[in-house]
Amino acid sequence: MARPVLLDDAALAELVASASEWQHVDAELRRSFVFANFIEAFGFMTQVALIAEKLDHHPEWSNVYNKVDIMITTHDAGGLTALDAEFVAAVDRLVGP
Repeated sequence: MARPVLLDDAALAELVASASEWQHVDAELRRSFVFANFIEAFGFMTQVALIAEKLDHHPEWSNVYNKVDIMITTHDAGGLTALDAEFVAAVDRLVGP
């Protein structure tokens, strides 16, 4: 598999604009999700885990009761790549607009 390439400035700007619910902090995207309870949060995490496995691209994340925080970047590339854009789009499709 080819090594992921960092997004150029135009592609990065497009990703940040399209992922408006995500915060662009340093070389990563971050988003918090709040659910009604732990079971809903855990179910969401299970769905995200399947996305991560399919893409072979895994987030940093945490869960406390009904809150899930996700941080995504391509560590071996040193920033955001097309893998991150694909991951974010797939996660956003789970929760809808």
